[in-house]
Amino acid sequence: MTKRHGYAVLSALVALVLAVSAAIYLTVAADGGTARGTLTDDRPHHGASVAPASTGIWVGAWSTSPVGGEPGTETEGLAGHSVRNVVHADTGGTSARITLSNLYGHSPLTITHASIAFSTGDGTAAADPGSMRRLTFNGSTTVVIPAGEQAVSDAVRLTVPHGTDVLITTYSPTPSGPVTYHPHARQISYVAAGDATEDATGTPYTEQTPYWRYVTGLDLLSNEADGTVVVFGDSITDGITSTIGANHRWPDLLAGRLRTAVESGRQVPRYSVVNEGISGNQVLADGLGRPAENQSGLGRFGRDALSHPDVKVVVIDLGVNDILRNPRLADPNKIIGGLRTLVREAHAHGLKVVGATLMPFEGHRGWTPAREAVRRQVNAEIRAGRVYDAVVDFDKALRDPYDPRRLRPDYDSGDHLHPSDLGFARMAAIFDLGTLKGAGQAEL
Repeated sequence: MTKRHGYAVLSALVALVLAVSAAIYLTVAADGGTARGTLTDDRPHHGASVAPASTGIWVGAWSTSPVGGEPGTETEGLAGHSVRNVVHADTGGTSARITLSNLYGHSPLTITHASIAFSTGDGTAAADPGSMRRLTFNGSTTVVIPAGEQAVSDAVRLTVPHGTDVLITTYSPTPSGPVTYHPHARQISYVAAGDATEDATGTPYTEQTPYWRYVTGLDLLSNEADGTVVVFGDSITDGITSTIGANHRWPDLLAGRLRTAVESGRQVPRYSVVNEGISGNQVLADGLGRPAENQSGLGRFGRDALSHPDVKVVVIDLGVNDILRNPRLADPNKIIGGLRTLVREAHAHGLKVVGATLMPFEGHRGWTPAREAVRRQVNAEIRAGRVYDAVVDFDKALRDPYDPRRLRPDYDSGDHLHPSDLGFARMAAIFDLGTLKGAGQAEL
């Protein structure tokens, strides 16, 4: 190659790089590869651009698992109604996007209007009007989500302080079949007749609901967090006995404790925490239906644990329902084998896994001495380090020292299986934040 020819090739390469860079700069692209469309007159209100306003990384600020199709919505869905979900952002950020799910719908779900805003914090459906943003999907206010699928909104500029209650509202004009929902939200949300998506007064929202509907995720572009921790579990993680509206589920309290530690200068990771608990969930067995409601931990792990933005650690607290709900005596080796499969899947994605021992439940109607023996066998393997990368010993922390087969009375919600608010606080308090450091191993 001559020197002149070499200069020509180099000049061509430089021109190509500049052209590609310009194209990237001028194109607003979705995180994860979904192309953004050109904005029309349906662009978000208050001058909010779909382009992120600052640097940072995308992390999960809130999430919930789709559980099934809501009873009573099999034909009409919630056609002609606005659904205002109240969710709690444990971390902060400068841009937001949401995930909507039609996993259990039998036909396409058409959303013609969606918004995000801050709650006024007074326990009503009222929104802070200055925070109201219209959401778009590929540049359009309308999105059609096929049955069994989900959709992620465009990013919208909105500075969300950590600890904020966020209102995510959707309107669907047409029947879509069963509404995909999470039944044990421990949070009151709202429904209004007609399209009240951007109503800030909250007045049209005359119906209250204990469910989360359609929405399964809120991600933020954040400078507060360097990654996401996913807590994957059953009703104990779901916080089924925690105080409604108080965000006293143990993952909420863990998120607050982790943020406080970072702010005080402790050398712990800056992570957000999201909750992927489903009441009644098992490691091995699905619920009924097609697609299966309350899908097994093995079946939903990829969707609910691995798909969050910039996941670093998965915390697993699962297995007690495999013992309680098995019509025969559960095989501890199968439960342990299932848990090890989850760990291998996480390791294949470079993630660390912290696992919890199973807490006692004598006094619960499902307790038997044989089931107690299975629980102890599973815990023995977990404590021996043959299942997880690190262990949080909830059994030891919450059991009654005078009868270790039972929860300590002040940590017991009263059903002898689920913790009280004090019990959830104890779970978050004894979690060793140092276990969140480091990456998953290739193989145990």
